[in-house]
Amino acid sequence: MGRVTTRTRTHRLDLRPGGAASTRVDALAVEEPLQIEVAGEQLTVTMRTPGDDVDLVLGFLHAEGLLAGAADVVALRHCTDVGEDGRPTYNVAQVTPRAGSRLAGERTARAFTTTSACGVCGSASVQEVLARVPAPLAGDDVRVDPAVLAALPAALRAHQSAFERTGGLHAAGLFDASGRLLCLREDVGRHNAVDKVVGWALRSGALPLRGCVLVVSGRASFELVQKAAMAGVPVLAAVSAPSSLAVSLAREAGMTLVGFLRPPTANAYAGAHRLLPAPDERVPGAVVASGAE
Repeated sequence: MGRVTTRTRTHRLDLRPGGAASTRVDALAVEEPLQIEVAGEQLTVTMRTPGDDVDLVLGFLHAEGLLAGAADVVALRHCTDVGEDGRPTYNVAQVTPRAGSRLAGERTARAFTTTSACGVCGSASVQEVLARVPAPLAGDDVRVDPAVLAALPAALRAHQSAFERTGGLHAAGLFDASGRLLCLREDVGRHNAVDKVVGWALRSGALPLRGCVLVVSGRASFELVQKAAMAGVPVLAAVSAPSSLAVSLAREAGMTLVGFLRPPTANAYAGAHRLLPAPDERVPGAVVASGAE
């Protein structure tokens, strides 16, 4: 297992007039490459924080539509690669696919180049992603109480142990509709953190993630909506802004997409019906605002 954090010497600057400088040791989030090999051939390289690499690989392959389930992988292990100091780096993951699986065949026609700021992750359009979503999200009638939604950012932050030490990691947390934390993963890349959560769910036999809420610590980009939709997540909430393409995909997929989740307010860009009282629960005479999604 590689290191999640490392320590380095830094100069603490007082930027006020006449301010002095001091030397201190600071904790940094580790960022290292992970090369993913399938049947001995390199598939892609992603920059990630070491840890939960098995989940990361499984989640990535699932989001790309290359895995129908955990049974499509016969073996997944770290290669015994070593660094300049002669110690294992754990930076190469080797996947042995099940014969006849999509992973064993389709990957030859795919090309990936991912980083900790991954872009579209192999998908050319919203329609291409929708064609690969295994189950329609619109049929998931889960409802999330606004009070539960408001409590999720604090719950996410409370379990970010590596962020507490470094201030440099994103997090993805999977909750049920009552606000119970099911899984949390951290990484320098938002998409990696989500892949690690989805990989955990894949290994646990929990896919599709019906009735669940996925909370991410940064913005909601297209690839995060893609990964959530592929995993069957009906509600994705981000503490920062969504992109226009993320909103388009969420609406087309029937997902609830929340941005700027900063209690006591939040913006619902898609699927607001899952966050509002059902018609028979509304206060008599109350006016419910409506608008195009």
